[in-house]
Amino acid sequence: MIRPEDLLHPTPAGLYCPPGDFYIDPVRPVDRAVVTHGHSDHARAGHGAVLATRQTLAIMAERYGADFTAREQAVEYGERTTLNGVELRLIPAGHVLGSAQIEVRWKGLTMVVSGDYKRRRDPTCALFEPIPCHVFISEATFGLPVFNHPLAEEEVARLVRSLGQFPERAHLVGAYALGKAQRVIKLLREAGWDRPIYVHGAMERLNALYEREGVDLGPLRTTRDLLKGSLGGEVAIAPPSAIQDRWARRFADPVTAFASGWMGVRARARQRGVELPLVISDHADWTELTDTFTELKPDEVWITHGREEGLLRWAEINGQKARALRLVGYDDEDDEAVSGPAEGSGEATAAS
Repeated sequence: MIRPEDLLHPTPAGLYCPPGDFYIDPVRPVDRAVVTHGHSDHARAGHGAVLATRQTLAIMAERYGADFTAREQAVEYGERTTLNGVELRLIPAGHVLGSAQIEVRWKGLTMVVSGDYKRRRDPTCALFEPIPCHVFISEATFGLPVFNHPLAEEEVARLVRSLGQFPERAHLVGAYALGKAQRVIKLLREAGWDRPIYVHGAMERLNALYEREGVDLGPLRTTRDLLKGSLGGEVAIAPPSAIQDRWARRFADPVTAFASGWMGVRARARQRGVELPLVISDHADWTELTDTFTELKPDEVWITHGREEGLLRWAEINGQKARALRLVGYDDEDDEAVSGPAEGSGEATAAS
């Protein structure tokens, strides 16, 4: 019998496949990488070759430049390919545009590396697809029972109501530049907000990429040349760090909002001085995680980058074999905001 560790096992560089001689989401430059999605802790520059969805490759090129790797291999969802005799298939993960689970098959053993994922509808990316497997490798960002996120549509409805209640005040929404910002914009459109939405310059290039990929974001305007006291009754979206720095001072008595799964923790919202916390996450919450394990019924679950202990205990109680991988080098882009570049630089590293 082939052991799962013979097919995939953790190394300092990331999750490694010895028979295929490739890494999944490596945290340092390697000869061959398979990348689940475009967030910078999973998609790094400098690899010899990168296999990913076409959208993820486009995101990496936008963020790092066209020479981010020596060789690109674009694979469509559901398409089967092989690396040194190991069969791969990329399946939608529901996290952000182009995000994929990596199905790895070799000598009768099937393992699925889910990357970051969520099970909820997102109008900006393909919905997560459950894939039967022997071993399912899952994130654990919100791997505690306290995390049960409300519907994102309900949170955006709260934002729209606030705009009606405070028409004289600008509403500044902190949102991660890749995935979260576009999702909030699209949900606002679905909620009937058809006025221009103002965006920090650091988001313009990624917004344009989403538009090229067929995600209609409606009329967007830059905030670059606004006068002080502007945008009463309007929405502006920016990296979370920007809503707390001098960039925000130009707006009319702003209502500060932050779109993050962590906004369900009141202490975090207070710590950031957020007036309107929006509990909108691109990660699976506790119910989504445990429902996924129950639905898939894999022989084993491997749990990584997050709160593994709660899920390990759940697995023990429910008779599910599980272990913690304890991979390092993966940040939670739904957590701490870090300082991003100046507006107009075309790239934001702030996290949400």
